[in-house]
Amino acid sequence: MDMQLSTKLDQETLETLSNTTLQITTVNWKRVGWFLGLTFGLTWSLDLVLYLTGGLVSTGAQLLLQFQMLLPAFSALLLNTFFFKDNPIFYRNNRGASRWFVYFYFFLTGLYLIGTILSLIQPDMAATLTPVLLIPSFLGLILLIVLRLKGGKHTFVEAGMGGGKARIWFGYGLALVAFYALQTWFNYLFKLGTVVDIKAAFPQMATSDLPSFVLVLSIALNTVIMGPFLGLIISFGEEYGWRGFLQSELVKLGRRRGVLLLGIIWGIWHWPVIWMGYNYPGQPLLGSLLMVIYCILLAYFLAYAVFKSKGIWTAAYLHALSNQSLSFFFLAVVVPTSTLYSFGMGLPALALGTIVVLLIFRDPVWKEAG
Repeated sequence: MDMQLSTKLDQETLETLSNTTLQITTVNWKRVGWFLGLTFGLTWSLDLVLYLTGGLVSTGAQLLLQFQMLLPAFSALLLNTFFFKDNPIFYRNNRGASRWFVYFYFFLTGLYLIGTILSLIQPDMAATLTPVLLIPSFLGLILLIVLRLKGGKHTFVEAGMGGGKARIWFGYGLALVAFYALQTWFNYLFKLGTVVDIKAAFPQMATSDLPSFVLVLSIALNTVIMGPFLGLIISFGEEYGWRGFLQSELVKLGRRRGVLLLGIIWGIWHWPVIWMGYNYPGQPLLGSLLMVIYCILLAYFLAYAVFKSKGIWTAAYLHALSNQSLSFFFLAVVVPTSTLYSFGMGLPALALGTIVVLLIFRDPVWKEAG
């Protein structure tokens, strides 16, 4: 009798362990569906508003594009905080300092919603609201630092928002800037771009007696060095959603396959603004395809940084740095003559990016469990 009971208990234990392992290694498609439905629904609705109010040439376009970047993290944080009870940041479970950043993020998203509504009612206010709303973003960065100091190094790690390793921030950031600098040189070397007359491109600097190279260095300091930190909270908006939430589910398919699927989804998410002429003006169909490829390649790089650094803020920094580096090199140094056939985001850049991805695939980290 005791032996039969023991055997029955052992079977029940094995079944429990088997079910637990299955839950860990199987993608929770229901949660993925909730996240994608909410993120795409909110973002594409905002894009529709942008289209109906003048598109990318409207005065409020920049504000709406910044707001759009906040929505993936907003969706993920909303689901994790109020609906997914087993998540470490579920409001009944999270008593750590990280909860205050979560609530701040909801507040920041609300501010951007109010700013968007005001810019639609009074378009003349958009030019003022866009820089003003960067102030609470910067305050959010200060709050993040304070909470990290108060709660210790595990404050955000346990909440799925780890900061990562400083050497990865620096090393991978330097590599990313070098990658865009190399492409800029290729555009110049192969006559695929035009060298910028800095004083003509930035008339506000025309009155300065400083040499052009000094002005270029000044712009580089503002965009490539300071810019990523000023835009860190905004880029977190995409990275916590895509890398933090969605990637953590999809890599259960295997890291390479999961990130590939993530890159496709991420690229499709951008389609409405591509159709309006963003990144690939006048190329809505081919631009949509190239955007997906670009997002796949960037997704592999950012995922690699997250795997090596074990911190989602690493991806947020590199994402912001990528945006700022693109702006600096291809607007202030050498402007590509073609969005399709020049380095930057065109076909040559995608070919070069593919080589980089194939190289990082050699790292054993891709064979580890998701």
